[in-house]
Amino acid sequence: MKKLSFIQRTQSEHWVGDGFPVRNIFSYDDVAEEMSPFLLLDYAGPKNFPATSEKRGVGEHPHRGFETVTIVYDGEVEHRDSSGGGGKIGPGEVQWMTAASGVVHEEYHGREYAKRGGPFEVVQLWVNLPKKDKMTKPRYQGITRDQISEVAIPGGKLRVIAGSYESTKGPALTFSPMNIWDIRAEAGKKFEFKLPNGFTTGLLVLRGRIKLPSGEEIRPAEMAVMEREGTDFSFEATEESVLLLLNGQPLNEPIVGAGPFVMNTEAEIRQAYMDYRSGKMGHLS
Repeated sequence: MKKLSFIQRTQSEHWVGDGFPVRNIFSYDDVAEEMSPFLLLDYAGPKNFPATSEKRGVGEHPHRGFETVTIVYDGEVEHRDSSGGGGKIGPGEVQWMTAASGVVHEEYHGREYAKRGGPFEVVQLWVNLPKKDKMTKPRYQGITRDQISEVAIPGGKLRVIAGSYESTKGPALTFSPMNIWDIRAEAGKKFEFKLPNGFTTGLLVLRGRIKLPSGEEIRPAEMAVMEREGTDFSFEATEESVLLLLNGQPLNEPIVGAGPFVMNTEAEIRQAYMDYRSGKMGHLS
């Protein structure tokens, strides 16, 4: 049985651009080794935005050495990057951008959503790349609702974004083994899962509340981070809940990050800044 290692939470909120009111649940600055291969998780919302004719979001900025995974629960996000990737995603959809050797991109609220306003709730996850893949070619995966298989489980349902659940596989292409599941849990139900021994496991509560076998309660915007040993993972949903499960094989490689770049050495970070400034990561026209 996987036991609780710690509960990761934050009390602070900040804005990314003018479209993303973010609570940083974890980052490579505080729990890099504990959360590998996951580097960062920002939880934007839930928030209601008024209708506007202005663009809301964050403008052109670079990344190198990892992937950004944007999961929309409410609202819309439009993305465009210097490798030619881009698109719009709405509720239940996912944008998986592999920055790898380097891209410049922008992220804004969808234009139609901005015109009408309404609820907005998004998770952005940063996934580290193995050292051998950090300088590979960038790519973009726009994953629609109909590409994500939904599985009925006792007491709820589960959508497989990456990896697999039993015989159901997720659509996301990954560079290292991982499972990312969007879980909806009914109040009063107990859940049991088999997960790989030795993998990092974190369960984020977006809405509702869960209780672990050891008695700890996990509330909204909190993540239960489990010990890696063991394969059995269980909890009870004490309220109707929306959950995001992260489960991945640790990379066990050095992590050196500076802002939008995450590499293995300080020299690689310096090179990333030089390459960005010289235009080698491209531009948005």
